[in-house]
Amino acid sequence: MWADRSVFYHIYPLGFCGAEVENDFISAPIDRLSKIAAWIPHLCDLQINAVYLGPVWEACSHGYDTADYCRVDRRLGTNEEFAALVAQFHAAGIKVILDGVFNHVGRRFFAFQDVLQHHGESQYASWFYLNFNKENHYGDGFCYQGWDGCDNLVKLKLSNPRVREYIYKIVREWINFYHIDGLRLDVAHYLNKGFLRGLRQCCREQKDDFWLMGEVLYGDYRRFANEEMLDSVTNYECYHGLHSGINNHNMFEPAYSLARQFSEPDGIYRGLNLFNFADNHDVSRIASVLKDARCLKPLYTLMFTIPGIPCLYYGSEWGITGLRGEGDAALRPALELREDADLTKHIRYLIDYRRRSEVLAYGNYAELAVDSTFLAFSRSWQGKKLVIAANVGETPRSLVCDGHYWELPPFSSEIFRID
Repeated sequence: MWADRSVFYHIYPLGFCGAEVENDFISAPIDRLSKIAAWIPHLCDLQINAVYLGPVWEACSHGYDTADYCRVDRRLGTNEEFAALVAQFHAAGIKVILDGVFNHVGRRFFAFQDVLQHHGESQYASWFYLNFNKENHYGDGFCYQGWDGCDNLVKLKLSNPRVREYIYKIVREWINFYHIDGLRLDVAHYLNKGFLRGLRQCCREQKDDFWLMGEVLYGDYRRFANEEMLDSVTNYECYHGLHSGINNHNMFEPAYSLARQFSEPDGIYRGLNLFNFADNHDVSRIASVLKDARCLKPLYTLMFTIPGIPCLYYGSEWGITGLRGEGDAALRPALELREDADLTKHIRYLIDYRRRSEVLAYGNYAELAVDSTFLAFSRSWQGKKLVIAANVGETPRSLVCDGHYWELPPFSSEIFRID
């Protein structure tokens, strides 16, 4: 699959483009997508070959409260402008995946609006989890199930064949009109498994290399990433392990996760390319999480070289900061292009290495050495071998492997090739 040899760049369009926080649903569309297009040369310079765009469909506020799956959010532009943007990405050799938010919708979604008007008599009442024996704080005359208690996000009943076919029809239109290459499924761990099986079949009938990746926060990733459902899921276990191990001088933590997931012969996710990241639109920027900024480069070396598909969140190539507790704007800011930082150059080197290397895309994983501030492992594929080492401590470290000897200065990382 093409994604196995890809490095993703994640953009949250509404924040990135500086769109209004709330949609008034009456203003004419504003072409803000051109700002994303203007960044394509930067992505090409980084050697990015796949982009993951957060919500782009008409929504009430943050994009995960969809009002209309058939229309690009007026705060970003028009359907035609978005189709042109996808074409520009493709012309630059960059694949495009979109957020598929199918667990829930916003209160302005047409089917829910019909329920608000007709209550139990609505032809769409069976699309939602409704209780007409209780009242909610909106004064709707009924209650409904929302996402994680958020009653502005109305949960869809994905076990309903009518709901499934509606979404499959929408996805087919996205593929055929916009020519997208894949979907990232929001809160995939909550999605009905029958719905996921049907979605995979629907997508592959339209495009045989269409890629499905799911947001999964916990549990066994193979529940969702398997031959019947998704191609990949987010690797939150390793995301947590990397920054926690560095901050707490406990590199045994990420080493344990990596060995559990990928070591020979018993790694539970061997052969599965999970989706790796250092930060995203839901978590604090990694530059704000790490206690010592000198560890940023070693962390990114690890993130780009462990098994899986790496993804860079927009702006993090410059080490920008932002804490989750400061609100959405801190994590999803409007941003302008900047001059390269030392971190940017390091990340560009890693992207180039990752894209050129079959060993990093497909290779086996084996731990070589680990202690409180040091982790080294090898990746092997078809007779080729790489050794990756990261020193996140104050003192120099050394490593011996297959008759080779290397030294690593404090707060450094290296990729060594063994011929």
